[in-house]
Order: sequence, then C-alpha cells, then structure tokens
Amino acid sequence: MGIDNQIYDRLGDGWWDESNPLNTLNGSFTPARVTYFRGVLDRIGCDPAGLRAVDVGCGGGFLAEEFARLGCRVVGIDRSEVSLGTARRHALASDLDVRYAAAVGERIPLADSSAELAYCCDVLEHVADLDQVIAETARVLKPGGIYLFDTINRTLASKLFFIKLPQEWRLTKVIDTDAHSWAMFIKPTELEELLRRHGLRLGEIAGLGPRANVVSMLWNLTQVRRGRITFGEASRRMNVGQIRRTSASYMGYAVKNG
Repeated sequence: MGIDNQIYDRLGDGWWDESNPLNTLNGSFTPARVTYFRGVLDRIGCDPAGLRAVDVGCGGGFLAEEFARLGCRVVGIDRSEVSLGTARRHALASDLDVRYAAAVGERIPLADSSAELAYCCDVLEHVADLDQVIAETARVLKPGGIYLFDTINRTLASKLFFIKLPQEWRLTKVIDTDAHSWAMFIKPTELEELLRRHGLRLGEIAGLGPRANVVSMLWNLTQVRRGRITFGEASRRMNVGQIRRTSASYMGYAVKNG
C-alpha cells in the first residue's frame, strides 16, 4: 500500500477548521505533545525562550505556534505550499512571529549547527528517506541540541488504530485515502539506531495514545462518519496523552553529541 501525501495540498486550507480531517492532529494531540515536550525541557534544564527551533513538517502550524508562544524563534518547513499558506495566515492573525519555508526534511534550508532545538511530529512515518531526514536534522542542530519527536510504531495495534479503523472499515472509515501506510511505520529500536548513527543520543521513549476507552472511540468515529461531530471534537474525546504503552505510537527526545 502506498501513501497519499498529496492530501496536505488538497485539504491544507483547512488545518484549523474542526470539520477538516487534518484538524484531528490538533484536538487533544497538540496539547499532549506540548505537555510532554515542555516536561522534557524542564527536566533537562532547557529554557526554550530565545532558542532557534526547527519544525520539520510543520503542516498548518499547530506546534510552530505553541513553540513560538514558549518564546522560541521558530522556523517551520513543509513541502506543501497550501499548508504553508494556511500556517502563515494563522500565525499573522494570532500575532505570532513564525518563519515558514517550503522544503523537505531531507534538505533543510538551514546552516550547519544553527539551531538549538528541532522537533518532528506525525512526519517521520511519511517521509521518502527517513535516514536522510534524521541526518539533516542532526546536521542543523548545535552540539547539545535537543531533538523532540513522535511517530507511529509498526505493530498490529498501530495497524488497527491508524489503518483499519479510520481508512478501511466501513462503519468507522472517516477518510477516503491512504493517509498512512503500515509499512512506513517505525519501530523504536529502528529509530534509536538511526539516531545513534547520526550522532543523536536517545534520552527516552514514552507512549502516546488515547486514554479514552475503545468503545467510546469506535462510537465517536461512527459519529464523525455520520457528520454528527467534528474531527476536532472527536480528537478531544480521544483524550490523547502520555501512556505506558508504546505499541501504537510513541514520542521521545534525543540530544546531539558534542
């Protein structure tokens, strides 16, 4: 099965619209990621204020705006010009200073060792060359720089949650394209090896997933399919956050050697 990355051009005007499927990535996902990442930075004694941060695969700017509010000087890159236009307009309306550029993670348009912080969320499982994306991220980070990430594990649980339920099963299918491909999901051991190869020392890995029960999630997907609730509301009802299991998706951080 292939993956349809063109969805971000077709739907990219509506990242901030709760009726848009892409808004699922905001709902409770954005708060969950920010809470965990801010906790990591606090624990390792890293004040984000004033740091140059690179958002690899920024989409409509959900996390770019959150890191800008933390005081970071954010550079967001994405291959979708449509998504970047949405991100720019929303940042302007929100009076946030975020710089955006059209680029891919395999070729980040920044100088070597020019950023203290980089993050990549819901992106690694979409890229054409994962090894090169990690290499480029390591290149632009300063020694001691922090890399924050989340991605999807390659397990039966992830196939059910990210493929079968939203993409294939008739009663719960809420998107008419292959937004994810199970073959492109990444096991934590595989990611750790890539990080190590490019001079990034893994700090930890933590589970990321819904804390709502399975029955309620199934019900909410059927309600989205019937148009009774929005994608944003369904995402909030999932109550995504840090969990013990890493079998579906996981997040973590690494530090550049030096």
